Amino acid sequence: QAQLVESGGGLVQPGGSLRLSCEASPTIFQTYTMGWDRQVPGKQRDWVARISHDGGIVYYTDSVKGRFTVSRDNARNMVYLQMNSLTSDDTGVYYCYSAPGGWGQGTQVTVSS
Repeated sequence: QAQLVESGGGLVQPGGSLRLSCEASPTIFQTYTMGWDRQVPGKQRDWVARISHDGGIVYYTDSVKGRFTVSRDNARNMVYLQMNSLTSDDTGVYYCYSAPGGWGQGTQVTVSS
């Protein structure tokens, strides 16, 4: 089962950018679909982005299309989420996701002036 550790969250102003990172183990990471979910205040956790094991297929929820980019580096067991043009609606806890495996502990992203 994969162990996932997120980093890169923080406070950013509206319109700003953040890059989230997720370090994953074990060695079979390269065969996993990976991605990011988020839980905004008062709502259930929902998916944000998915990337296939080789990075060739990506999916985004509608609200982040054109602003967020998911990528992975299989040589380093890393998954990234580049977030641009952030708005207050993007505030929440972001979780790295693997299939199979589940979620990491999450990293807080706060978009506020």
